Amino acid sequence: MRTLRNLPAGLALVLALAACGQSGDGGARRLPEPVGSWAVESLTTGGRTLHAPDAARLDIGRDEAKGNYGCNGFTAAVVLEGTSALTVTPGATTAMACADQAFETEFARLFTGRLTIDRGPDRLTLKTADGSTIAMTSKPPAADAPLTATEWSVDSLTGGGTASSVPAEAAGAARFTIATDGSASGSLGCNRFSAKATVAGPTVTFGPLTTTRMACEGPAGEVERALTELFGSGPLTWKIQDRILTLTAADGKGLTAAGASAAE
Repeated sequence: MRTLRNLPAGLALVLALAACGQSGDGGARRLPEPVGSWAVESLTTGGRTLHAPDAARLDIGRDEAKGNYGCNGFTAAVVLEGTSALTVTPGATTAMACADQAFETEFARLFTGRLTIDRGPDRLTLKTADGSTIAMTSKPPAADAPLTATEWSVDSLTGGGTASSVPAEAAGAARFTIATDGSASGSLGCNRFSAKATVAGPTVTFGPLTTTRMACEGPAGEVERALTELFGSGPLTWKIQDRILTLTAADGKGLTAAGASAAE
C-alpha cells in the first residue's frame, strides 16, 4: 500500500481504508433498531434456558411496548436510551391460566426495569442487571387464524377491565365454530348449541341459540350461563391477534378464545 504523505490525518485514514478495499463500517450490515416487532425465542436466567411458546412476541414502540408472554397479553411504558438500553414500566396484563406458566412468569419478571440492548443482524437481546437475557428475532409473526372456519376454545371471560380464566373443571369444554355460510355451532361448556352468526365488519351478531337441554351445575354451568348471556347480548366486537380471538359486548363483558384447528 502506498504511503500517504502531506495529508490531514483524518483524510489519510479514509484514503488508506479505501486503498485496502475496506469501507468505513467494515462492510457490516446495519444493525436493527430496537423499535419494531420481535418474536421471542428464549430466556436465560439462573443458569437455565427457557424456550418460548410460538405466540411469545414483543412490539417495541417509542414510548410503549406491547406483546404476548406466550398466552397472556401485556402492555408496558418504555423509555429508550438511543439504541443501547431501555427502561420498562409494566402496565396491564391479562390473567389467564396458561400451559407454560413458568415461561410466562419469568418473561414478566425479566421484562421490567433497565435493560441493556445487544443487537445483531435480524436479532435483538435484552439483558438485565444480573445477566439474564430475553433473546428475540425479527421473524414475522405467525398468520392469525381467520374468524370463520376456525374452532375457537374459550379460555377466559372478561369484564370490567379484567380477565378470569375458565375454571379448570370446565377448561376445554366451551368451544365454537363460525362457518363460512354464517352458521355457528359448538358447546357452551355443557350443552351443545347452534345459531346463525352475522359478521359485519368488526362485529359479529349471534341469533337465537338452539341448545340441548342437559342440566348443568358447577363451573361448567357457570361458564354456560355467561356464554349464553354474552351470545344473546347483541353485536359483539371481534379482534384476532396471535391466534387469540376477543369478543366484547357493549357493556364490556366478553371472552377470549384460542384458535384450535380449521373446521372441516
